[in-house]
Amino acid sequence: MKFEKMHAAGNDYIYVNLFEERVEEPAALSRKLSDRHFGVGGDGLVLIGPSEQGDFSMRMFNADGSEGLMCGNAARCVGKYLYERGLTTKREIALQTLSGIKQLQLTIDSASNRVTQVRVDMGPALMDGALIQPPQSLLPGMVDHPVETKDGVYPVTFVSMGNPHAVIFTDGIDTLNLAHIGPALEHHPLFPQRTNVEFVEVIAPDELRMRVWERGSGETLACGSGACAVLVAAVLTGRADPKALVHLRGGDLRVEWDREQNSVFLTGDAHFVFKGEVN
Repeated sequence: MKFEKMHAAGNDYIYVNLFEERVEEPAALSRKLSDRHFGVGGDGLVLIGPSEQGDFSMRMFNADGSEGLMCGNAARCVGKYLYERGLTTKREIALQTLSGIKQLQLTIDSASNRVTQVRVDMGPALMDGALIQPPQSLLPGMVDHPVETKDGVYPVTFVSMGNPHAVIFTDGIDTLNLAHIGPALEHHPLFPQRTNVEFVEVIAPDELRMRVWERGSGETLACGSGACAVLVAAVLTGRADPKALVHLRGGDLRVEWDREQNSVFLTGDAHFVFKGEVN
């Protein structure tokens, strides 16, 4: 099977083109290939395929084999893959995901004909996880809501970007032991679908720093939907403007929330790392 390794802001996945390859057990394959010691290494597996509702489809599986609803960083990589590998000449692509159709806008360098930036319409931010089916949280709304764990109490603001996020504003995020704190919040009883967890420092109203614990993958260098959730949570709590630069460990992302239309836009680059074959 042929694959390509790509990353966006350090969020790295293994990409497989279903127009050329067949994957019968993607969950097991993701667990095998994502292992950074005995496999290819990555945050998970992304399958690029046809779509009856959009131009193309994307399925993504976390490193533990669980299927994710959406990944903004992976969507940007898919946009770059589709254009630069000749599957499309479109600069606006309708990408089908488990969170619905996401619109991609590609910025192309005229000299090299390479994709330099991808802007993703991530859709609406949903703050009441109890109304989502199946429910993503057991409370009707969480804004700086105290969530108790065995390690302490954390003020959580819940935002769904089609997938659940528990956003926590705090200082000293570089010193946090996410490997210890993350699992307790990811598997907290308040989040029946488990949740992604973001710890955020506010630098300025238009500049934020974050670390992310992704459900099913652990700490990653970046999370696109997480950056969107962080901005929305910062606006809701009066900490930030509706447009900001978000610093992640793997790079920077630009996020904008059109609050009137309730659409969140994510912009950043994407990169090929290498290609290969596995048995």
